[in-house]
Amino acid sequence: MASKASIAGHPVHPMIIPFPLALWTTSVVTDLLFYGTRHPTLPTISKFLLAAGCIGAVAAAIPGIIDWLAIKHRETKKVADWHARLNIIALLIFATSLCLRMKGCGAAWVNYGLKIPFLISLVGVVLIAISGWLGGKLAFEHGVGVKPQHDSPEDEVAKVRFP
Repeated sequence: MASKASIAGHPVHPMIIPFPLALWTTSVVTDLLFYGTRHPTLPTISKFLLAAGCIGAVAAAIPGIIDWLAIKHRETKKVADWHARLNIIALLIFATSLCLRMKGCGAAWVNYGLKIPFLISLVGVVLIAISGWLGGKLAFEHGVGVKPQHDSPEDEVAKVRFP
């Protein structure tokens, strides 16, 4: 289906989504660098990366929801539902990791070398990898965002009216 949230025919969701994915993944990299170097600024960098990723994910979700609401084909909708669920869970996971790193919410974790927030973020990266694969399936196999939507066979059956 052609995207309802597009600029000059280009779908907005796939334009925005690389930013939170890259920010969250880079936060895990900076955590790993922290474990190797114990450089004191790396946890702060990770916090900013996580926060920016969460903001970017919310921004990317808006056109994603618009496209999701327009999906009519039942099989495509199932894939889109899982893609959306995993993205929401990932956002909550990364927000939790961020919260645990903040003063007042998880300052005690700093004493443990940020292991718990790091492990939480690692789970989030696995989820966004799976969700990204589903997003690719939506675009490349189902044509979401790029080609006109056709009625599914189930929709055709539903249109048949009996006297």
